[in-house]
Amino acid sequence: MRVLVTGGAGFIGSNTVDWLIEHRHAVSVVDNLVTGFREQVHPQAHFHEVDITDESELRRVFAAEEPEAVIHLAAQMDVRVSTRRPAYDAQVNILGSLNVITAAVAAGTRKIVYASSGGAIYGDPDYLPVREDHRIRPLSQYGVTKHTVEHYLFLYAHLEGLRYTALRYANVYGPRQNPSGEAGVIAIFGRSLLLGQPCRIFGDGEQTRDYVYVGDVVAANVMALSAGDDEEVHIGTGIETSVNELHQALAEICGSRRPAQHEPERPGEVRRISLDASLAARRLGWEPRVSLTAGLERTVAYLRDRMAEGRLA
Repeated sequence: MRVLVTGGAGFIGSNTVDWLIEHRHAVSVVDNLVTGFREQVHPQAHFHEVDITDESELRRVFAAEEPEAVIHLAAQMDVRVSTRRPAYDAQVNILGSLNVITAAVAAGTRKIVYASSGGAIYGDPDYLPVREDHRIRPLSQYGVTKHTVEHYLFLYAHLEGLRYTALRYANVYGPRQNPSGEAGVIAIFGRSLLLGQPCRIFGDGEQTRDYVYVGDVVAANVMALSAGDDEEVHIGTGIETSVNELHQALAEICGSRRPAQHEPERPGEVRRISLDASLAARRLGWEPRVSLTAGLERTVAYLRDRMAEGRLA
């Protein structure tokens, strides 16, 4: 299959591209390299340094590559950035995604797999783990923009016959997550602990998240290329882990006894979340395979390797 991956130089995207190429798919990558890295793009992928907000350039890429399917991962992904710069968040996540959708329609693309959010669109949930039919009431601009694109996908499925699957990810972690960014608590904590620096915990640390390993997310992306048409599907474990528990587990793996530093809570953050992924099992044949302990060990091993190479500072 000819697959175009937006955000293919980033964390989830580059891992997805690697899998696709290793399994003999023809892959093209669109990435503006704002948060992605050119060296993470598989050498056999056709790379286009293009911003999804550039409609004309994006259409040129789609016309040249003629992808049969798109895995749309490019996004402004930080809740804090969305609260500080809501117009920018909307420009990238809504208008950029609309450019991807319309370019796909013009190029005759059959399917879009869209990276939505299961952690931000529900707000503080009424029950846990959350099912896909829970009411939507996001507490951040990021949650609003990620959910808005689901409506556009539904519309273009109705108007143009463009198939889609919206994968509502839990908190994704694993190798290649940027430990120097503002998002991705596991990579950030791992880096700090390995460097002997204190970890910052916002609030009391009892807020919980559902952490899903990137390899499992890659599997979901691939499965959704041929299943789950016109559905919104959770990709998570259904297990809550507090930030305090996460810090303790990582500290043990890293061999650190340095206590965390607590700072004020951040706006737009939900208190507790976990996702019921039983629909993914029924529609995609997907279920999480990697336990949190195993995933944390793999992530720390990756960070240690980066440190040994002099690339973790």
